[in-house]
Amino acid sequence: MGERIGLTDEEWALIGPLLPAEHGRGCRPAQDNRRYFEGMMWLARTGAQWRHLPDDYGKWNSVFRRYRRWLEVGVFDAMLESLAEMVERDPSADMIDSTVVRAHHCAVGIKRGLSKQRRLVDRVAASPPNSMPAAMPKAARSASS
Repeated sequence: MGERIGLTDEEWALIGPLLPAEHGRGCRPAQDNRRYFEGMMWLARTGAQWRHLPDDYGKWNSVFRRYRRWLEVGVFDAMLESLAEMVERDPSADMIDSTVVRAHHCAVGIKRGLSKQRRLVDRVAASPPNSMPAAMPKAARSASS
């Protein structure tokens, strides 16, 4: 197993009370929220699949079910809101999202020549046809019209 991803006692003192108390299912007692939460953090940090969760964090399926349950009732949203209220806002720590930042054309995989072709196609599609029957003089129209 790689490095264990865990919380310090000070971090857990802030986060622990924000998580719901778990009750055992049937005759099985509920497992520790801290252990399961750290397992969820390990997954988020490593990007691994649930089945690859190390045994140190509990059975992967148990951690997954608790994660889904917490997600459905909004535990994580409430936790983030509560933590945000606890932190004094630092004006220099503003968020930047994709509506503010635009990627360069190389970053999105568009080849440079394609954008020029695209502009040409758009211009041709937007322009009116070269000849329209109503715009032509009557003498120039064929007798069959």
